[in-house]
Amino acid sequence: MNLTEIKEVAINTINHEAKSIGNLTKFIDDDFAKSVELIYESKGRVIVTGIGKSANIASKIVATLNSTGTPAIFMHAADAIHGDLGIIQKNDVVICISKSGNTPEIKVLVPLIKNFGNKVIAIVSNQDSFLAKQADYVLKSTIEKEACPNNLAPTSSTTAQLVIGDALSVCLLEYRGFSSTDFAKYHPGGALGKKLYMRLNDLYINNEVPKVFETDKIDKIIIEISSKFLGASAVLNNKNELTGIVTDGDLRRMLIENKDIRNLTAKEIMSPSPKTIDKNELAIKAFNIMEENNITQIIVTDNNKYVGMVHLHDILKEGIV
Repeated sequence: MNLTEIKEVAINTINHEAKSIGNLTKFIDDDFAKSVELIYESKGRVIVTGIGKSANIASKIVATLNSTGTPAIFMHAADAIHGDLGIIQKNDVVICISKSGNTPEIKVLVPLIKNFGNKVIAIVSNQDSFLAKQADYVLKSTIEKEACPNNLAPTSSTTAQLVIGDALSVCLLEYRGFSSTDFAKYHPGGALGKKLYMRLNDLYINNEVPKVFETDKIDKIIIEISSKFLGASAVLNNKNELTGIVTDGDLRRMLIENKDIRNLTAKEIMSPSPKTIDKNELAIKAFNIMEENNITQIIVTDNNKYVGMVHLHDILKEGIV
């Protein structure tokens, strides 16, 4: 194969799977909606099981459910019939995933689960299968053909299973009114978690608090900005009220525009009405404000009183963006 042929195969695979996924919308029926209600109203957990590649998909669906507020556990179908059935508790709902719905492990497992009295939801392609006929609710993941040219390797079928699982998870998320605050509780680590929980209060306290008064002269302003390492200083009036900000850029512009700089005051140099943000706001909000206004510092306030400053680098250093 040459490079052009390789790219054509990749594009055809993507297009084939995209078509398979698009066809799933016609399978969203009452069984799907009732499955969402069943899981939402259940006092137990969701046990997701499968064999082969479907087991891999089951594991991912479990991860998505757990991260969006629905407690879930993965149970491998082969291990289940060799002791792991003890995972299933009285009020649990079991989701069984299979393309054919006729694998030997599934034929053994499903009757055992039903004997326990647990409800079974099937994610299955073959609607005439043992699994489809035995399940309480059937979520159709039917495809015409795998993306594999031999129609053998699980490709479109596993993608379809995954998408049905995602649709189920998102419906449950919406049903629960699961908010970004809830999401943060389950994702405290990494950039995702920090976007949802890190606040300015966690950042500005690590910095110096640069400030000058409106009547302060240029030498004091330069020393204050240089010593506090934030590239700017807040400007206060004689009542300690915030009136402006002087940045490195303001100093450079002042040097270009003025021949005699010795008697210039902070009030004459500063940019009035600087961008401010409350210390309890999320750090990602501060980043968005700085990005939108093309600035690298933002003033942090507490009940409209100046308490500190956060630099763009403080947020970047945390890996939030």
